[in-house]
Amino acid sequence: MAEPGTPHGGVDDVDAVTDAVLAASRLLTGLSARCLSAVEDRVTLPQFRMLAALSNRGDTKLVALAELLHVAPSTAMRMVDRLIATGLADRQATPGNRRETRLRLTDEGRRTVAEVTARRHAEIAAIVERLAPEQRSSLVEALTAFTVAGGEPVSPETHGI
Repeated sequence: MAEPGTPHGGVDDVDAVTDAVLAASRLLTGLSARCLSAVEDRVTLPQFRMLAALSNRGDTKLVALAELLHVAPSTAMRMVDRLIATGLADRQATPGNRRETRLRLTDEGRRTVAEVTARRHAEIAAIVERLAPEQRSSLVEALTAFTVAGGEPVSPETHGI
């Protein structure tokens, strides 16, 4: 018998879980778009993902960044060129190998990531505050497991540890 609140089937039903994750994904995508609205004249959502990756990883080679974002190096190069043109990132020759360049955030790029991240944090916190404590605990456990299963690293900031 289906549990209350599950779209169909039980909580072990892969389709029911997938539908719930897709619904949450729509919510988070909309939230992300709203949070980017303050900087949308300079940054698209894919470009923000690149900025966030640079923020998390620090100076990074283009090929590594493309792999991380699952895009072709040529696509990553076009994105980087746009971020450089807007003053959010720059290139720097790798010490000891002048043919190789590393990408990094500028101070403005770091401010942009911090601003959008703070907005996202506040919006997500407002939603989480409406959950009961036991729902919050279950959500942390489920989202952490989902993140790990998807191959993403889980940082202490991600789950409050």
